[in-house]
Amino acid sequence: MPLIVLWDIDHTLIDNAGVSKEIYAAAYTALAGTPPARPATTEGRTDRLIMRDMLLEHGKPEPAWETVEAALARAGEDRLGELRERGTVLPGVRGALKAASAQDSWVSSVLTGNIMSNARVKLSAFGLDRLLDMPVGGYGADAEQRPALVDVARQRIRNHRHLPDGTTVVLVGDTPRDVEAALMSGAEVIAVATGSHTQAELAAAGARVVLPDLSDAAGVLQLLKALAEPQVPGAMSG
Repeated sequence: MPLIVLWDIDHTLIDNAGVSKEIYAAAYTALAGTPPARPATTEGRTDRLIMRDMLLEHGKPEPAWETVEAALARAGEDRLGELRERGTVLPGVRGALKAASAQDSWVSSVLTGNIMSNARVKLSAFGLDRLLDMPVGGYGADAEQRPALVDVARQRIRNHRHLPDGTTVVLVGDTPRDVEAALMSGAEVIAVATGSHTQAELAAAGARVVLPDLSDAAGVLQLLKALAEPQVPGAMSG
């Protein structure tokens, strides 16, 4: 069965070891002329919202989005080396991505609050970009709210990869916002407790499939295959 798999990045595929917050702080400093008094609040939100809130909370005017995006991109590029040194790929991720990318009728891409250039920085730091169909993903510059990114990715895939209409979409992510994005967009979700949220919290948010991590790559592949079927049997958990 065809399938669209959209992977979150931070705390789902990689641990960025605080580099992400440093990127936001550097972008803010470039825009505002002074460092932020507080770190960015991320929690699965898009870069548009994160930067807007940082600027508003500090009483700074919000520049045009193109200016904000350029500052974020520069800050991300500048920290590629730091990310390679301090960050890590989370358990099982490489195997899970390889298994998904090997399925001929699947599209395996990204759904992230990061702008595309910073998503590429974070993934390329560990060679994961080669395992994902990045041009058809949904990114933080595409919309303010995460659920809208699912439709962006669907449309890109429809335009460029020609999967059948109605192909199942599965989001893989670590926050209640990932779960919300799936529920609001008619997608399935595999939630992983590799971030700051427990398995119980992710299940309470509405995830039917909750895993402690992606370390069982073969098991993740089987879950994805099951979700690709038109009729998915009752709740699954791990």
